[in-house]
Amino acid sequence: MGKSKKQKSDKDGDAKLVVRIEAELRDAFIEACQEQDTTASREVRRFIRDFLARPGKEP
Repeated sequence: MGKSKKQKSDKDGDAKLVVRIEAELRDAFIEACQEQDTTASREVRRFIRDFLARPGKEP
């Protein structure tokens, strides 16, 4: 049997999102997050929430 397309973490309702980006872009993003005392995951979640809050977008 193959892997399921939907992967859940240990927390109920949480899911993973796999995003392909250039290694240099990822490294620069992670470094910028560390400099601002935050995590990449936190900032991606913030981006998604802000994006969905724009007029005309629905969660």
